[in-house]
This record gives sequence, structure tokens and C-alpha cells, in this order.
Amino acid sequence: MNLRWILLLIFLFQTIVNATRPVITLSADAFGASFVIIGILTSSFAFLPLIFSIHAGKIIDKFGDRMPVVFGFTASIAGMIVPAIFTTIWALFASQLLLGLANICIPIALQNLLGHQSTARNRDYFFSMFSLCVALGAVIGPLVGGYLSEHISFQMVYIFCIVIGVISIVFSFRIPRAGEKVDRPPTKLVDSFKLFENPLVRKALFSSALVLYSKDIFVAYFPLLGKQMHLSTSAIGWIIALQGLATMFVRFILPKLLETYKRDTVLFMSILVAGIAFLLLPFSHSVYLIAIFAIVMGLGLGCGQPISMTTTYNASPPDRTGEVLGLRIATNRFSQLIAPTFFGLIGGSIGMVGIFLFSGVFLVGGSLFFRKHQNNE
Repeated sequence: MNLRWILLLIFLFQTIVNATRPVITLSADAFGASFVIIGILTSSFAFLPLIFSIHAGKIIDKFGDRMPVVFGFTASIAGMIVPAIFTTIWALFASQLLLGLANICIPIALQNLLGHQSTARNRDYFFSMFSLCVALGAVIGPLVGGYLSEHISFQMVYIFCIVIGVISIVFSFRIPRAGEKVDRPPTKLVDSFKLFENPLVRKALFSSALVLYSKDIFVAYFPLLGKQMHLSTSAIGWIIALQGLATMFVRFILPKLLETYKRDTVLFMSILVAGIAFLLLPFSHSVYLIAIFAIVMGLGLGCGQPISMTTTYNASPPDRTGEVLGLRIATNRFSQLIAPTFFGLIGGSIGMVGIFLFSGVFLVGGSLFFRKHQNNE
């Protein structure tokens, strides 16, 4: 399977995720859910990946990439059917759990496939293009979701995503069948966690989790902040899309940045800049200024994922790449599980502005902590 089919599949999946997640938040708000419930709802997306990602990676190592991708898109379709039929808060929870199940299988399998088909020389480029398509889905998804929900209904967003899921399953059968099964003794969970002893893996997982939970906080809570600022649903969708467009742009030029500057320097500066944008955004009263800070945030957060993917794959034992990528997903989902609930409590206590201030402080502090440990090494 060549690069363009892998990129198409991850783009389609990210379109489904990003078209629905803001709609899920707004639907919960329309049902009268509190900040805490919305935080738990957002966290539920990460619950199953946290538990099963490492096991999924081991299965992918042993049996190949095709069927996990097909299963993942089937789960995502089911996750769209439930809220399309049932307009209750529990349907939203079921949708997020099913979409989380899809998010176990599809990213790990496609990243693993991509890593196998690349070389050490072109792997940064391959993973940058992969992340570019993830970002493209973050542009298209909110735009489509925003306009369909504003001009038709929330249910139409889910129907659109069901169609995308069916098309994706058809394309998934272009993934080659698994070759000879890997014959090695099964590893225990404790063996997987021992991979944290590798400093390269540890850095990659820490930076990835920091970036990803921040993106989730923005997607989950900016629609509510935008509503408080009297922005329209389509304007909220445009601002989220602009952040995704900035993420896409920086990933397009990331290979050149890594040729010019050290990998650690690019990562430190990107997280620091994103944190500053988080701190300033809630005090902006102009839609254009809000959009600028969202773009700066996207530029900063956009560097972390491809760098961490390449570093994680390169540091993996050759026959355990899926397992290590699964560990990366589990680490990411742990941050996504804890952070939204924590920030939902903050929002319920001190308001929406507090969510963005605390998240900005964590990003700035995390970048400085990350930099200190780089210097120590």
C-alpha cells in the first residue's frame, strides 16, 4: 500500500472525529449538561484507548494492519448511528466510547504500516505527511460539522460521518494482508511499561501527551467559550478549522525546520508558544484576535505529534513497533482522560477563562520542565 492511501485513510478518520467532537460538546450543552459532565463526556473518548491500546499494538504486531483498520471504521460508524437515532446524553457517551474504540485501532495500525514502509532517511517526511493529513481532517471536520449543524441539524453531521465511514471501509481493503505471523513469546504488560526506561521514548511520550490533551481542551471547551463571547456556530467552526490549518501548515514545513534546528529546540519552542497563546486567548474580545491566537496555538501544537511519532518508532525494538506505538496512544489517552474532567471541575468552579489559563500554565511549565531535563542530559 503506497503512502497516499495511508494518508487518505487517516484523513477520513480525522474528518469524522473532528466533525463530531465539537457537535458532541454543543449537544451536551443543549441537553443542559454541567461543565463537569461535559468534561467527563470528553474524557470518555480516551477511556477505552487507555486500557486497550498496548494490547491492540501487540495484536497488530502479530496479525497485521488491515483488519484492525476495518474494525476501527466499523466502530466509528456505530458511534455515529447511536446519537443520530437517540437524542440523549447517554447516546453521546456511547458515541464517544465507540469512537474511542476506533481510535485504538486506526492510528496504531496506520502508523505501524507507515513506519514499516519508510526508512530512517525518509521517516520524518512520511510521519510529517501523516500528521499533515491529521491536521487537514482537523480543518475540514469542524467546517463541515459547523455548517451542517447550524443550517440543518446535529443529526446531519452524524449521517455525513456514517457515509465517510462506509467509504473508508472500502478503501481499507487496499491494505495488504498480513504476512508471516511474528513468532515470539508474548510480552507482559510490565514489559511494555519497561519501555519507559528508554529516555528517547520517555521524551516522545511526554511531549505527545502534553500536546494532545491541550488540543482536546481547546476543541472541547472553545465552543463553550465562543458561545459566551456570542460567536456563531459557524464562526466557532472556522476558528477551530483555522487552528487545524495552522497545524497543517507547520507540519508541511516541519522536515525543513528539523534540518535547520535541533529536534529538541523545535519541540521546546513550539510548546512554549502554544502555552502563551492559551493564556492570552480568553482575554481577546475581537473575533480576529481570537483567530490569530488560535492560529499561533495551532503552529505551536502542530510540531509535537510528528516528532514524537518518529522518535517513538525509531526507538522501538523492530518486532515491537506496534506495541510501542500502542504505549504512545495509551499515554496520550491517559492525559486525555484526566485533563478534560479536571478542567471541567475548574470551569465549574471559576469559569471558562480558568480552563484556558490553567491549560496555558501547564503548557508553559511543561515546556520549561522538558527543556531543563534536555539540558541535564
